[in-house]
Amino acid sequence: MKQIKTLLIAAIFILGANQTINAQAKTAHVDVNEIMTKMPAMIDAQNQLEKLSATYDADYKKMAEEFQAKLKKYDAESGTVTEAVNADRQKEVQDMQKRIQDFGQNAQKELQQKQEDITKPIYEKVRASIQKVGKAKGFQYVLDGSTLLLADGPNLTADVKKDLGF
Repeated sequence: MKQIKTLLIAAIFILGANQTINAQAKTAHVDVNEIMTKMPAMIDAQNQLEKLSATYDADYKKMAEEFQAKLKKYDAESGTVTEAVNADRQKEVQDMQKRIQDFGQNAQKELQQKQEDITKPIYEKVRASIQKVGKAKGFQYVLDGSTLLLADGPNLTADVKKDLGF
């Protein structure tokens, strides 16, 4: 009877250990940041954004130079014109300053929106590739390697780059 109990307890431990081993999920990691920064489509997108930003910067600088020139001119002429003219000029300068500020804010918003519009499809493509490679290799979980503190499992970054064609 004692042997049966011992065998039964041993069988339970063996089955329990087997279930624990089967319950462990296969995990891997991938560095999405590395993929995104080296991906040709992302490099092209960054170049587009830099060109657009340079255009906005040039326009902003031109507006600021015009503002400074007008301000300098009005300051030099302020003693020779009437108070009504000076008041009109002050309002014009304030309006111009507001237009410059509005332009800067709108340019920043447009750049952010353009960045989102350009990078979202690229990120989705990377994400789909990660899922494809992860499933093909039998992993249940693929973690972003850029935020891991310990990454002992397989690194799929090279496989994802290969799948994406670079």
